[in-house]
Amino acid sequence: MLRDYEAVYIFDSSLEESGINEKIDRYHGLLTGGNGGEITAVDHWGKRQLAYPIEDRDNGYYVVSHFTAAPTALPEYERILKLDEELLRYLVVINEGELATTPVVPEPTRSDDDDGDEED
Repeated sequence: MLRDYEAVYIFDSSLEESGINEKIDRYHGLLTGGNGGEITAVDHWGKRQLAYPIEDRDNGYYVVSHFTAAPTALPEYERILKLDEELLRYLVVINEGELATTPVVPEPTRSDDDDGDEED
């Protein structure tokens, strides 16, 4: 049985994006290769300031991915994540659908013609 998961990776910010992509491809290969898993989305958030220093670093490169995988594939996947010294932190959670959020109503935009004066 496949389940939906979400993973957040925080990489050392000194890594090049191509190096990060290689690592992510290798991680995802563990989930998809022969295990029937599928990567459904990968979102690069880029370099962000960390909430607190990790190993004397103030910034990290964030990547979020969504995937389906068999629960039996996760132990080896997480073992590889733990061994990667350039991966500062990671979090893998079961994705149980969209988060309930309050919809944001967009602000009305004014056109250039609308200067607020009524000239009828």
